[in-house]
Amino acid sequence: MAPGGGTAVQDHVALAEIELCGELIIAASAADEDRLSLESIDAILRVAEERKTPTG
Repeated sequence: MAPGGGTAVQDHVALAEIELCGELIIAASAADEDRLSLESIDAILRVAEERKTPTG
């Protein structure tokens, strides 16, 4: 049961992971092939974009 008083706790990392899992599931269900290629998975998860983003 949710805490009273209208306060909601959100774990933004967990929500982002759930969103990415959902995107993978949608892509896999729409794919013509049996499995998604590693390149397709990287594109869905935006791996290349993360590598380009400066850290620190």
